[in-house]
Amino acid sequence: MRKNIFYSIVGLSLIFGLSSCEDKPKNGRTDTYSSGYIQFAADESFSPIIEEEREVFEALYPKAKVKPLYMNEVDGMNLLLSDSIYLVITSRDFSKKEYDNLRGRGFQPRAIPIAYDGLALICHNQNPDSCITVNDVRRVLSGEVKDWSELVPGSKRGEIWVCFDNKQSSTVHYCVDSILGGKPINSPNIFAAETSKEVIDYVERTTNAIGVIGSNWLNDKRDTTNTTWKKNITVMSVSKKDKATPMNSWKPYQAWLLNGRYPLVRTIYALLNDPRNGLPWGFAHFIEMPQGQMIIFKSGLLPVRGEIAIRDVMVHDN
Repeated sequence: MRKNIFYSIVGLSLIFGLSSCEDKPKNGRTDTYSSGYIQFAADESFSPIIEEEREVFEALYPKAKVKPLYMNEVDGMNLLLSDSIYLVITSRDFSKKEYDNLRGRGFQPRAIPIAYDGLALICHNQNPDSCITVNDVRRVLSGEVKDWSELVPGSKRGEIWVCFDNKQSSTVHYCVDSILGGKPINSPNIFAAETSKEVIDYVERTTNAIGVIGSNWLNDKRDTTNTTWKKNITVMSVSKKDKATPMNSWKPYQAWLLNGRYPLVRTIYALLNDPRNGLPWGFAHFIEMPQGQMIIFKSGLLPVRGEIAIRDVMVHDN
């Protein structure tokens, strides 16, 4: 398979807003496209990539300060809808009801896709049963399956315990909508921690656990090829087939997100509702521009913009 890869570095066009005592808005905002201070909400599962984007943006535009408020998806959307913030980074678009609500109040909401993320399933690094089908994931989340022996005949690993990052997070929302078809997660063996790091810590010490987490948490930052996972856990391979084998199951590498082999893929959006077209717009547009998209690429996620090539490499033993 071949697709083109090339990132052209272009300048970020800046629109500088001028403010004065006479035109200062009633809400007190004085931020412009590239200066000032704002807070925005972001799903906690995306915090590694958001921090990298923020650091580079603030280094390029020293008069700008953007502060992420990491929280679950529900709380972030509620802040946006109540005009408390003007930008949310999350894994879903506006619902029709949310969009119509904002439009009916005279706003012009905008959803900008910025990246594709693989929803990763992780298990203890001593668990040999690390291939799983999408249907088996569905059976576990619905409560139909509660023991490893029901997935792997003869397994002595016991009950399956599933840990999410937060009960109202984007990972939970994806599983309900895209895996369970809108039905609720229904098993006493499924629970939520508070953060993505806590999910990794729990799986690291629990031999019969499965963790559900965004793949951007898993890359070994020492590996610039984005093909090395953290050593303290195993990333499970997921198959679309009826029976999972090492030959038909895939991990959430960028290449397998791109060619559709990995089945659990979600889109990350910057949701905007900024009537001022100020700093929230500036930061969101930076992320979708070539420099921001290159940061996403290097983080292990799949950028929305830019051309990517996948090449087969022949390796010969000496």
